[in-house]
Amino acid sequence: MGDIEMSEYRELLIGAGRDRKKRYQAVPHHPRDWQTKVVTLDIDIRVNPDLWCDLNTQPPWHAISAGDTVRRELLSDFWDEIHAYQVLEHLGQQGDAASFFAHFGELWRLLKPDGYLVVAVPSRFSGNMWGDPSHRRAIVEESLVFLDQSQYIRQCDGLKPTAMSDFRNIYKGDFRCTDQANNREDFVFVLQAVKPSRWVDTWANRIPNSRENANVDSNATGR
Repeated sequence: MGDIEMSEYRELLIGAGRDRKKRYQAVPHHPRDWQTKVVTLDIDIRVNPDLWCDLNTQPPWHAISAGDTVRRELLSDFWDEIHAYQVLEHLGQQGDAASFFAHFGELWRLLKPDGYLVVAVPSRFSGNMWGDPSHRRAIVEESLVFLDQSQYIRQCDGLKPTAMSDFRNIYKGDFRCTDQANNREDFVFVLQAVKPSRWVDTWANRIPNSRENANVDSNATGR
């Protein structure tokens, strides 16, 4: 972390710009202000962030600390809270599942076990969501289901699977949603990092169906 002064409780504000205010609490009883000196991260060096980083690069993310010249990988299991206000809609591309899970998987990696990710994005009902040319991705209430490994176990592995798409081949992070609110301008949600992940190797535990068995049999006999 270079010359950044760190305390035991670590809070990171990404895409901070010039506004360092804490807008939302991870948990209702947490202080309304930062518990310590918040560390800021931004792509725009002109706003003097503590960490200079482009979040649209392929994870693992690397950053340059203020006063340093070396780009270093951000540490795993390091942050108690990560706050992202009006940032994540600028990452990736709509429909690009790989980048969606890469970004949330990276945020999960950075958090301590039971750490919190506090996010505000434009509401699906907001003209700002669809009118801003720089917005690349809509994140809505239904998106959060795909970040919770227990949902895959419940909806994809049972005897009567739902229509939920299974992304466990590209996503091994795990969050539980602890709070969410939508005031039609902003969609705010809090995710808690579940570590170790409840990810299940679906191929290792999968029972081949009859067509797969037929393929195995034909390969074995050379037909």
